[in-house]
Amino acid sequence: MRPRLALVPGAAAALVAALAISACGGGSKISDIEAVNADCGSVQYAGSGEASKLIVSDLPLKGDSAERSRQMNAAIVQAIARKGWQAGPKVQVAFQACDDSIGSTGEWNEGLCRSNAQAYASNPDVIGVIGTYNSGCAAIEIPILNRAPGGGVPMVSPGNTFVCLTQPSPTLCAKDEPDVYFPTGKRNYARVVPNDAVQGAGLASFANELGVRKPFVLIAADDPTSEGQGQTFAGAARSLGMQIAGSEHFDPDAQSYGALMQKVKASGADAVVLAAILEQNGVQLLRDKVTALGPNDGAVKLLTFDGFAQQATIDNTGPDSKGMYASLPGKVPGALTGAGDVFVKELRAQIPSNPIEVFAPYAGQAAGVLIDAIREGRTRSGTIAQLFKTRVDDGITGSFVITPTGDPEPAPISVQRAVKNFVLARTITPPPQLVSAARGG
Repeated sequence: MRPRLALVPGAAAALVAALAISACGGGSKISDIEAVNADCGSVQYAGSGEASKLIVSDLPLKGDSAERSRQMNAAIVQAIARKGWQAGPKVQVAFQACDDSIGSTGEWNEGLCRSNAQAYASNPDVIGVIGTYNSGCAAIEIPILNRAPGGGVPMVSPGNTFVCLTQPSPTLCAKDEPDVYFPTGKRNYARVVPNDAVQGAGLASFANELGVRKPFVLIAADDPTSEGQGQTFAGAARSLGMQIAGSEHFDPDAQSYGALMQKVKASGADAVVLAAILEQNGVQLLRDKVTALGPNDGAVKLLTFDGFAQQATIDNTGPDSKGMYASLPGKVPGALTGAGDVFVKELRAQIPSNPIEVFAPYAGQAAGVLIDAIREGRTRSGTIAQLFKTRVDDGITGSFVITPTGDPEPAPISVQRAVKNFVLARTITPPPQLVSAARGG
């Protein structure tokens, strides 16, 4: 048992206190909270009284994603601290950050995602999960959490963009998607970021504005998320009158992409659209693109999805990243206003050395949505029901509702340009008909 702890005023102070006052390891407790026995850190709590519920995050904490996930966890703690570690007058919540990545690859791992979800489901103190970042990991975890005791464990993602987690598509999804993720027939999953159909439509709209007429789409092999992103862009691009110069899958383990880039060059493409993540040998791809096709702001432009929209892309790739465009679901931190602007400034005080990553405020927003649902629902099943009644006015990421599919509406996307850091080029809310074209009708 841990002693009762006084609330430390201020979000930053509360974060420091929470990090300092912690218990770790399977079976450890703060008040009556049992820590998740998985690849997780210490239980954090800086509220007054005894915590009775546990919120966990599930993010990749190793590899190229480490800094992004660190910021997301800091934002989650900040959001919880702002609410006094409370989800209603009788519910105090603690927090535990869990890792779904492995050191050998720095990427999310199927086995770890599965075992993490099983640990959350079997721990009765866990009332909600914030995560995942990678959609492939979410596809593993959602059905396990859906079948959990107590009516399922609610899950709110600040980063998943795979369309088929929530919506069907004749071109993107298997026939049993998204129903296969909800074996009980009742949905337990929502996200606060737009999905890839919105992002593909927005990126195609931006490419059209740049004057791109013949884009060539490169897709990471054996990755459903990347596959979906490539197809959403192509569907929207054709709807806008562009001709797809070609579409190829690349091997993330290849040592060189010189031959692939020569194929792009022979096609007459005026842009390369990269549907992948940085961890899929992205640095080599970017370098080989510039070597074969010239600067990213030259005759053959480079546009990527959100897997490259992180400072690590610029830091790891160097000059060969300059001039590339990277799309993002939602708004960038610098474009947030009102409550979002205040939240980002508080977060920046904790993270002065690196730019605030786009998904950090969305992690804070996911925490806010989950806590508000817990306040009204109290139990696992009650919280799930409340998730689908979510209406946020002037929240961290703006005003939106969660639709019956579990998606936010309205759904803007951002496009950033790489210089020394990523800078905002455009914020776009694509029209419904273009999103429909991206999704395949």
